[in-house]
This record gives sequence, structure tokens and C-alpha cells, in this order.
Amino acid sequence: MCSQFHVLVLGCALLMNLVASCDYPLDVCGAFAPGDVILGGLYPCHSNVGMLDNRTQPDNFQCSEFGVRSFVRMLAMIYTIETINESNVLPGIKLGYMICDTCSDATKAIQSADLLLSKNGSREVKCSYTRSVPTVKAVIGAQYSEESIAVAKLFNLHLIPQISPTSSASVLSDKVRYPSFLRTIPSDVHQTKAVAELVARFKWNWVGVIANDDDYGKSAVQSFVANAEKLGICIAFQELIPAYIGLADIINKIKNVADKIQNSSANVIVGFLKSELVIKLFTELLERNVSKTWIASDSWSAARDVASMYNINKVGNIFGISFQLGNIQGFDEYLKNLRPGPTAINNFIEEYKRLRFECTDEFVNYTQCVTASSEEACTLTDSLKLKSPMACNYTDPSSANDDFLLSNIDVTYSSHLAVRVVAHALRKLLKCNDTACEGDVDFPPWQLLKEIKEVNFSQDDSLFYFDKNGDSANGYDLIYWTMVNGQIKFKVVGKYKLNKPGMEVDESFIPDVIPESRCSESCKPGTIKKVSNISCCYSCINCLEGTYSDKWDMADCVSCSGKTWSLSGSTQCRNKTDMYLQWDQGYAIVLVTFGSLGIVLLFIIAVIYTVNLKTPAVKAAGGNLCYLIVASLMLSFCSIGLFIGKPNKYTCQIRQPLYGISFTVCVSCILVKSFRTFLAFVHNSQVQAKLRKIYKPLLIILFFTVIQGVICTMWLIFDSPQVDEISTSQTMEVLIQCSEGSNVGFGIMLSYIGLLAFICFVLAFKGRKIPHAYNETGYIIFSMLVYLFVWICFIPIYVTKSEQRSAVQASAILASDYGIICCHLIPKCYIMLFKKEANNEQKYMHRVRQSMGSVFSVEAAMATAQTLLRDRKRWHESLRKRRGSW
Repeated sequence: MCSQFHVLVLGCALLMNLVASCDYPLDVCGAFAPGDVILGGLYPCHSNVGMLDNRTQPDNFQCSEFGVRSFVRMLAMIYTIETINESNVLPGIKLGYMICDTCSDATKAIQSADLLLSKNGSREVKCSYTRSVPTVKAVIGAQYSEESIAVAKLFNLHLIPQISPTSSASVLSDKVRYPSFLRTIPSDVHQTKAVAELVARFKWNWVGVIANDDDYGKSAVQSFVANAEKLGICIAFQELIPAYIGLADIINKIKNVADKIQNSSANVIVGFLKSELVIKLFTELLERNVSKTWIASDSWSAARDVASMYNINKVGNIFGISFQLGNIQGFDEYLKNLRPGPTAINNFIEEYKRLRFECTDEFVNYTQCVTASSEEACTLTDSLKLKSPMACNYTDPSSANDDFLLSNIDVTYSSHLAVRVVAHALRKLLKCNDTACEGDVDFPPWQLLKEIKEVNFSQDDSLFYFDKNGDSANGYDLIYWTMVNGQIKFKVVGKYKLNKPGMEVDESFIPDVIPESRCSESCKPGTIKKVSNISCCYSCINCLEGTYSDKWDMADCVSCSGKTWSLSGSTQCRNKTDMYLQWDQGYAIVLVTFGSLGIVLLFIIAVIYTVNLKTPAVKAAGGNLCYLIVASLMLSFCSIGLFIGKPNKYTCQIRQPLYGISFTVCVSCILVKSFRTFLAFVHNSQVQAKLRKIYKPLLIILFFTVIQGVICTMWLIFDSPQVDEISTSQTMEVLIQCSEGSNVGFGIMLSYIGLLAFICFVLAFKGRKIPHAYNETGYIIFSMLVYLFVWICFIPIYVTKSEQRSAVQASAILASDYGIICCHLIPKCYIMLFKKEANNEQKYMHRVRQSMGSVFSVEAAMATAQTLLRDRKRWHESLRKRRGSW
């Protein structure tokens, strides 16, 4: 007891010396507890230093705006020290502490660190500090990276272990510049990567970034931007806010940033900010009714002062990256019964209780205002936000307590862990067992630093150790702010592990509707991104023909392989469809139907002609020559079938010659009939005699047919039709049709038939004055005109409608065939079936005399009739002789 009393007296004397030597206010470095080993603490129990922007003399720093969250972190350090003292972790050794306020300012933090290093109010300056033994053996803090970077340079002189529970700037991992700095959290290198992974996880690619205008903020932004670019995330804007909240122009800075956020198309904002700056920014945005999705860094992801803002839920969805949370057993009871230890001095606790439980005139006036009107009509100052509603009911504020501090308990685990690290290192350095510690407590700090770097212990079912950079290897928790009974709760909805890629997210705790944040809409399959100046800002364009895209937001289209193809904007390649006149198509059915009817009709006509073969009507129509016409027309109808179905080499080579030769035979027969009629009207006997010599029906038919056969043969030899596959990039169809070569042979073949038809027309036209009884000149003229009209119309249609050429030619063949049938064969059938009384030789001769009397002399008429009959007899006699020879 006596030794502890002397330590207490020594500690109080130290504090008094500090106060006397530099006129340092006790409430700034006002937490002390004596011990065998003293741990220093740097916590921003106040969040503002007044008049820094107008500081012209090195006067005292005036700290203001009590920070509850940092205060609770400091209490976690004190509670952990008291818990260790009550345990047997360091038997016989008592830990003490000296905690100073940094007031959230780097310069103020340097002053506090200088006080921790001083002895009797002054600090020794030596060339070597190897044997130097300062009072403080290790320091817990500081909270902000800007402060830790500043004070680490001082602690480097003595190699005093500095363990920060919250400073995450990546620059502090540099062991050349900061050899004595360690932290119980990961580096911002991992935090910014975790934030980028979270953004990518929700497919956001257009985000804004705001940060403190200090080393921490700039480093975090730089690291995040680098990680975001790797994941295809673009930055809509970057804004820095001065870290010093007491700056006179801070409100204008906040408004400028709010303007940027409000006018930006980015719906997701990443914030590497102090919670005090977040409060000011959110206050401005709530006045403007601006709602975004926010991603909070560790500095405010679980900030109760931000979460308790009025209408905080209207600012939008808030996700946070937090250090892994843990439970400090018994800490909640400690906070509910808060008081300094029996040998400790803690002016921060006294200040808190005064702010929380002291009844002030300002509080009384506010209470009366609320009672008379409403909360919205009354001004709520920062000091009143901390005040208990029961403040005026307490007679002694120093003895009052409530559960107000429990709302900030989530952020304290890393401070608890930092003290546990020092305790484990001391246990090894002082060679402690379960009953005593054998080592000397008067050791230089660098020896403790060496042991701290080697710690490896289990804490709450997880292993804790430092990596080579002095950083914790633990990961992060993903926090989502959710409203429960009017209060924000920090719900852990995911994990980020340093040794595993990606962010693990439990989406069942996340709202179904989360706004998208993209510079451009996603490009659906079948399109690709056409990037403008910024990679995330693009337009979607269709893939060209022959290419495709089957995923969202593809940068390039994939070319089709093999014989596959695709149309513009396709999501896959497919085999093209063969297009030709198929048998089951409607038009093909019509063609086949009329072709079949034509063949049946010709067969019926042949039967009728056979039954009436000896009658004048059949003889006038050509007699047995009619059978040749019927046969050739049947072949012509049959050729239509070769224009239907999938073409092949043989159908292409057969169909045109089959039609050309068969129809040539038909037209040749009609030519013979026209020539015979023409002979009857040649009055010059000498000319008629010469023409009669060449009037050989069979030879004429054979001659003209052979010429067509030669034309077709030469065509097949030198320019044979082939199967042609025509494919265009605008369709998924391959047109399969017969190519007629260079079309020279095809043109000659059709021209030849047309020439024969024209000769028939001329000859028939010359003999048009023959008597109408059994006269065929009119039918010949009309049928040839039909043929010529059909095929003249056929040419332009055939040339322009390349995909329908088969159907067009088949239709032309049908029209030509039916023209012959209707003009030459059916009229005779009508006479045979319905005018049988006129179908005999007596009647025939009588009608011939009557008809020709009005045009020629009787002698000429008789001569013509006799010529026609004589020709018929000769034709029949020649056929009978041939049959006999056969």
C-alpha cells in the first residue's frame, strides 16, 4: 500500500510539473493512473481547436466540442488496463496510464506527444536514446491518421511502440519512415480495396469520392481510385474538405461539395471523412432533400453522432466498412457505472458528466421552448445534444450515470485489442508466469517494441498478430445502417477477408431496391459499348452482321465461326436457312396443282381427239399432229416440277433444256399449221409450187427442234447451269437457285422460241382472211400473242426478282402452255362434243363454199378447199405407209 501511495504521489507530481512548466491545461492531458509500467494514450476527446486559421502567436490551444465516440474509445483503453490489473496476466505488475487530448489536430497531437515523452516538464535531447528510459513505455493512439503521422516522428527517436486502434493511412505501413508504428487494424490499402470490391459487387461503376484534405484523405482517395480503375469503376468527381472544422470558410467549402453531389449523376458517394465533417455535410444535404447511396470509411461507418442526426434516414442508404467488431466483456456495465478508478485522475470523465447531467440555463430554456411549441421550432445546439433529459433531476452530476454511452460501444474493440497486445508483449519481456514477473520494469521502450512485433495470441476465437508492416491481418465488416424503432442500428451484412478476393455479402439484410449508379445504361447482349472519353460513359451499338455478343456490357463483338451467321444486334450465331421454292409452300402447291390439271386436261383432250380422229375437225386441227402438240405440252408441264424443291446440279441442267425443246416442238407444230394456211393464199402458182416443195411437216418440226437441241447442247457444254448459293449480310437466309451461267445460252434458247412464235404469228396474220369455218389463224395469232406477251413480261421480272426466279419462270411456262391449250385444242374439242352435226365432210364443204364465196371466186374457194383436203389425205397416206413399214 505504501508503494502504491508513493506511485500516486509521483504521478500527481508529474502532472503538476507539466502544468507548471508549460502552462498546460489539466483537462487536455487530464487522465492519469499510477503504475509500474505507464502506457500513454492519445485520443481526440475534443473535436475542434479554436482560432487555428488566425493563429499568429504560439499560445495555448483552446479545445472545444466534446467528442463522445473518442471518449468511449479512451474509456475502453482504461477499462482494459483495469481488467488486466485485476487478472493474473502480469502478476505483481500494475499498469498505469497517462492520456492526453489531441483535439483532432496534428499540431496539438505533437504537443501532447511531447508531454508524454518529457520528464519533470522537460525532454532530454541526446545523440543516442538506446539507454534512455522514458516514463511512458508505449502509446495507444492516435485516432486519426493525420495525427499518427505527425507524432510517429517523435516516437521514432526512442522507438517507443505506438499502437493505433484506428489510423489506417497506407503510408504508415512504411517501416523505414515509421519503424515504431503498429496498428490493430488493416492498412487503408485493404480498406480502399474492400470499398472498390463493394462497389463492384453491386455493379456500380460511376461514383463520387469525397475525403479529408489531409494526408489520410489524399492517400485514401489515391488508393481507392487505383483499385477502382482495375475493376472498371469510374470516378465522377473527387472533392476534398478541409480537415480542420474550425476553419472560418468551412461552411462555404461544405456547400460547394454539396453542390457537386447534388448536380452529379453519380448516385453512390464514397466518403473518407471525419464524422464531424460528415455531420456538417449531411446537414446541408438534408436541407436540400438530396438522397444518395453512401459508402462510409472506417472513420464514420459506425459513428453514433452521425447516426443520431435528425432525419438521417432521408440522406439515403448507408453502407460502411468497419474494422471487425468484437465484444469487450463487462464494458457495458462499466459505462453504466462510470467513475474514475480509486487511484486515478480523469478530468475527461468529470467534463462528460458535467456536460451530460448538469442543469444549465440553456437547457432549461430549451425544455420550456419544446414544451410550449415543438422540437422543430427550438434551436438545438451541440452542447444540448449531449444533455440528458433528466439533467435537472440530478443534485450531484459527478455521481450520475445512464446508458447513453452504450450506443458507441461498437467502435471500441480495436482500442481494447491494442492494450491486450502490450500486455502480451510485457508478459514475455518481463518473463512472467502465473505467480510473478521476473523482469525489470525500468526497461527502454525499444525492447518492448521488439516483443510487440512478435505477439501472436488468440482473441475471441481468432488469431491476432502483426504482419511485416506492423498491420493487423484481420479483415473488415460490412455494415448497413438500418432503422429500427426510430433509431439507426449498425447491422453487419458482410465480411471482407484480406486473404480472399471479393466481398462476402448477405443480401437478405439489404433492401430490394438499391439505386443504380452508372454513367451509362448497361449494354444488353447483342450490343457492345462504344466508349467516349471516360471508360464508364458509353453508348450501346448493335453488333454488326456476322458478329454477336452474348453477355452484358461487352467491349467487342465476337465473330461468327464456320458457316454460321448473325444479323445486326444478335446474341448468337446460327446456321443460315436455305431458301428455295419448297413443295409445301402455297405458291408451289398452286403451280403443281395447275401443272397437274394441265396434264390431266391434255390426257382428256388426247382421248377426245382419238375418238374423233376421222372427223373434219381433227383433220383441220392437224390430225395426228395434234398428238405431238399434246405430248410436247405434257413435257412442258412436267418441267415445272423441276423448278420446285431444293435445286441440285442435275435439276438445274435438265429443266431448261426440257422446257426449251418440248415447247419448241409445240411451236414447230403450230408453225407447220400456219405455213399450210399461208400456202392456201399464195396465188402465184410458181411461188406456190416452190413453197410446196419445202412443205414437209415432219422435216420442218424435226429441223427446228434439232436447232433448239443444238443450242441447248452447246449451252450445257460451254456455260452449264449450276447451283448458286446467294447469301447477303442483311438476312439469315441462303438463297439456293439455279444459275443459268452467263445467261447467254438461256437468252438464245428463249429468243429462238420467240422467233418461231413470231414467224407463226406473221404466217397466221397473212392468212387471216381464210373463211372462219374451221379456220385456225385467229387462234394461232392469239396464242402467239399470249406467248410473246408472257415472255416479254417475264424478262424484267426475272431480272429484278432474283429470289423468285423459279416461281416466275414456272408461272410463265404455265401461262404459255394454257395459252396453247385454250387456243388450239379446246376449241376443236368443243366442236367435237357440242357441234357433232357440223363435224362431217358434206357440212364442212358446204360451209367452206358459203364462207369463201364472199371473199374469193367459187373456183378459188373450191381450189383452196381441195388443197386443204388433199393435204390431209397425203398426210394420212404417209402416216399409214410409215406404220406399215414399222
